[in-house]
Amino acid sequence: MATHSAALPLAGIRVVEISSFVAVPLAGMTLAQIGAEVIRVDPVGGAADYHRWPVTDEGASIYWAGLNKGKRSVAADLRSPRGQAVVARLITEGGPGGGILITNVAGREWHSYDTLAASRPDLIHLEVLGRADGSTGVDYTVNAATGFPLVTGPVGHTGPVNHVLPAWDVACGLYAALSITAALRHRDATGEGSRISLPLENVALATAGNLGFLTEVMVNRTPRERLGNSIYGQYGQDFTSSDGVGFMLVTLTGRHFRDLMQVTESTAAVEALAASVRADFTDEGQRYQHRDSLTDIFAVWFREHTADQITAALSPTSILWERYKTFSEVAVDSCVTANPMFTELRQPRIGRYLAPGLPMSINGRYVPAVAAPTVGDDTADVLRETLALTEREITQLVEDGVFATTTTTEEAHR
Repeated sequence: MATHSAALPLAGIRVVEISSFVAVPLAGMTLAQIGAEVIRVDPVGGAADYHRWPVTDEGASIYWAGLNKGKRSVAADLRSPRGQAVVARLITEGGPGGGILITNVAGREWHSYDTLAASRPDLIHLEVLGRADGSTGVDYTVNAATGFPLVTGPVGHTGPVNHVLPAWDVACGLYAALSITAALRHRDATGEGSRISLPLENVALATAGNLGFLTEVMVNRTPRERLGNSIYGQYGQDFTSSDGVGFMLVTLTGRHFRDLMQVTESTAAVEALAASVRADFTDEGQRYQHRDSLTDIFAVWFREHTADQITAALSPTSILWERYKTFSEVAVDSCVTANPMFTELRQPRIGRYLAPGLPMSINGRYVPAVAAPTVGDDTADVLRETLALTEREITQLVEDGVFATTTTTEEAHR
């Protein structure tokens, strides 16, 4: 069972989550990490993401455990009227801290805003949709329709390149958590609930607009070009050492750029380039425009030095840089092993490992990770504590297949 500190901002708040995959589970986990009691309700046997890869050798989902830390788990027959009725009570009952649902399971009348608000007028109801018109969409299809895959990848590449990070799911999950905290403040001030619809497509389109990708086309009539590992509008580039190690460098300011010229012993060459093309490299836009010629100059120094030599030379400078690392390297790096955000977690069915808690500290401390439940772990306790059902009533619901405990959930998968 998850534990929640009374010192955390959302202590005393209870959120019911009906979800799968990334956005809403991330929202629920974020709310749990800042103190809310989050009850994830899954169908008996688990939702579609319960065995999603990566998995252990025994088939337990590392993915599912990662996005459901700190929650409580209830397993119910969500197609049966009895199961729906009891879950609806979990959502609408429970005093001033209850009455909150987050879901990406759209179009279900029994847990729609109108149905639940009839029993709980101050209901906070957040529904993540695929697209603003109500049609379906996931991160990878929404991404395809927003332009990013066609400007991602190496210069000269002609096909789409998908990003491995589900950026819109992540951003959507954090928007969802923010929306709930804002709705709670509104409810505290006015006594009113909130009906929140959050399309994944809108998150992607808003980001594309806010960062200028769409405005650039609307105003300048020029589409963004593929840049490979260059940075648009600035001088930033990847380089490779003599022993084959990759580095990423970014120079946002004039000082950064001057330090790069000095450390690579290329001041004279850069000044000669500036004179020949009549450029002023104190201007970031001109550094960007002549990025390929500048890279040709700087790359010579990188090719002549080892990774260790480059690291030693760059470390005292103001230049923004980092070595490219694999996940295997990051997992044993001090950025993880010495980071107070990570604590050792004993995750049932997965094992012991360093797991991240809340990314920010609150009053000087990080909220540690709490193990994710197995589907159905908390069914009996939640029904008993939240709805005051008797042991006989709980046993009958389980025997009738309306709800499931951990044991019956695992049996459903055999």
